[in-house]
Amino acid sequence: MYLGGGWLLDRIGTRRGFIVIMIFWSLACASHGLAGGVLALAASRLLLGFGEGGGFPAATRAVAEWFPVRDRATAMGIINAGTAVGAVIAPPLIALILTHGHWMGLSSWRWVFFITGAIGIVWVAGWWWSYRTPDVSFDQKAEHVPVEAVPSLRALLARREVAGIVGAKFLSDAAWYFYLFWLPKYLFEAHAFDLKQAASIGWIPYAASGVGSLAGGYLSSRLLRSGLSVNAARKIAMGISVALMPFVMLVPFAASVGLVIFIFSLAFFGQQSWSTLVMTLPTDLVPRGALGRLAGLVGLGGAFGGIAMGQAAGWMLDAGLGYGPVLTVAASLHVIAFVLVCIAIPRIGPLDFSRKAFT
Repeated sequence: MYLGGGWLLDRIGTRRGFIVIMIFWSLACASHGLAGGVLALAASRLLLGFGEGGGFPAATRAVAEWFPVRDRATAMGIINAGTAVGAVIAPPLIALILTHGHWMGLSSWRWVFFITGAIGIVWVAGWWWSYRTPDVSFDQKAEHVPVEAVPSLRALLARREVAGIVGAKFLSDAAWYFYLFWLPKYLFEAHAFDLKQAASIGWIPYAASGVGSLAGGYLSSRLLRSGLSVNAARKIAMGISVALMPFVMLVPFAASVGLVIFIFSLAFFGQQSWSTLVMTLPTDLVPRGALGRLAGLVGLGGAFGGIAMGQAAGWMLDAGLGYGPVLTVAASLHVIAFVLVCIAIPRIGPLDFSRKAFT
């Protein structure tokens, strides 16, 4: 859905496209509550993942439409921080529904999905009422890009800059998905983490990720306002974010759960700071008409990275290698991704898709 959602947004616009995406996602979420077996539940999960992919391409387009270059990273940081807020507040809210949600003779777990889907529909109504797409976006005002000068998907795929950012997202999201899905398992297995500890301190890395989202976006925008170029402002902020990631290699040597949580909090902070900036890059490279497709390609790269790392981590652990080598690999991926960005995109700025650019 990353690429499909991006194409849809470029085709019918941010306002209508986001409405379609969120209605689909909300209904897919609510459908979990109707599942009567494993196959039905698996189908709902598939539909949910299919609908989820359009969210950030839509956010990227909205940011480019309403914010000048100097403010886009800050805006994207605020949006990205919303994922951390959700991760922190969702568990207690879910627990509340599971405890008290025995309505209409239905199991409380079903109401978790019904209510979440309903919240999505309410959001759609608010978006429909409040959002208007400007006739001319900031990228067109600043760069005088005509509406018809929109690169095709084929033209995007032909550029090394696009390959570089998609590859960087593949690498960094591989590490990110590993942290998200394997961190609880690691804590339970290596440090005898219990449910009480999970409730008391397990939220800290996710809160750190939200702060990282805000910090990375703010830093890049602040550097731009101080007179640095887009290229320098983005890459300095990205480099600082990446510098925090290798500390994860020290996790196997940490003697306490508190120290492990601190190290992972640094990693979550750095990852979401980096993620904010990577999601901002498409707005620096292409005009509005191609933003959905490029953001979709970037998201697709990240999704495949998560799949690949999940499989690789499982294989390494099943082979008896332990968490040390897996964490070392994960800690290195952001550094490699940053090097790839620097090589593939020597200067961050609007790409030239005219015929003469390829002659």
